[in-house]
Amino acid sequence: MAETANAGMELDPKYDHYDFPTVSATKQPGHPGHTTKEQDAAVHQLRMTLEQEGYTKNLDTITLLRFLRARKFDVQLAKQMFTESEKWRAEFGGGVDNLARTFDYTEKPEVFKYYPQYYHKTDKDGRPVYVEQLGKVDLEALRKVTTDERMLQNLVTEYEKLADPRLPAASRKAGCLLETCCTIMDMKGVGLAKAGQVYGYLQRASGISQNYYPERLGKLYVINAPWGFSGVFAVVKRFLDPVTVAKIHVLGSGYKSELLAQVPKENLPKEFGGECECKGGCQLSDEGPWQDPQWARTPKRAQPVDNIPATESHTGEGVPTGTDRNPGMVQEQTGGHAAPAAQ
Repeated sequence: MAETANAGMELDPKYDHYDFPTVSATKQPGHPGHTTKEQDAAVHQLRMTLEQEGYTKNLDTITLLRFLRARKFDVQLAKQMFTESEKWRAEFGGGVDNLARTFDYTEKPEVFKYYPQYYHKTDKDGRPVYVEQLGKVDLEALRKVTTDERMLQNLVTEYEKLADPRLPAASRKAGCLLETCCTIMDMKGVGLAKAGQVYGYLQRASGISQNYYPERLGKLYVINAPWGFSGVFAVVKRFLDPVTVAKIHVLGSGYKSELLAQVPKENLPKEFGGECECKGGCQLSDEGPWQDPQWARTPKRAQPVDNIPATESHTGEGVPTGTDRNPGMVQEQTGGHAAPAAQ
């Protein structure tokens, strides 16, 4: 499919330098290309307020709309969320933007033996599919091949890769803006002995995804959910926004027909009822539009700085410094320490 024009969304010439469609596939108020005048005004107000406090990065319209949607278009709450996110981005791993450029997860093949988590092709709506097999989690074995900190750095790096290049490439192929992904969380093998581990991962996932990567979850299919999981989920969902909860489908072992209604069989790994068998294994293939030259572009973080507009250089230093910074607007983060990279 051909790339579409940027019609339908008012672009800010200073910040909005997109090379992918900007009209959202989600035809609901608050999404790019489907905003009301009041919502457009909220974007302008949020951007102006952040500029006045010295922020210069990540102020593009699509990003600000995500933060506003996450806070029901309350500008002050969206501002608080944004500033806390920028503080975290500047501090985590020496700066998230630099981490995404330099992180090398050399132990990935070994780690995936005990905790498979990977992107693989797209669903019927064109969104990247993310697979996480919590039933295989073995923290004791994992800690023999990696550390908790490197696991977390990898998860954050994958969030960044979702934003660029995965979603832009998927959007180009779909011909509309895609901002979310479809997650498959396989619970096969999760029993009482692992219940605590699963609960911990889900709790930390809700923290990092909601606080720093809002509005990234499109659909979540929890498959092979064990007996009693609904009780655990009832606790976990207290930490989740109601909008997020509505996107979650908890299924037992008879999940295949519902999952295949969302993910084409040729894109779904064979072990989940699909037909895909990538050479070397689906979990290490990273197959998707982001690997296809027709749709893929060099991520901005990999481009020479001279090729990136100054307001989008993404250096990981978006928090204002010196007298421009208002420390009262930045709250200390107490969120989670790990998260599935799809949410």
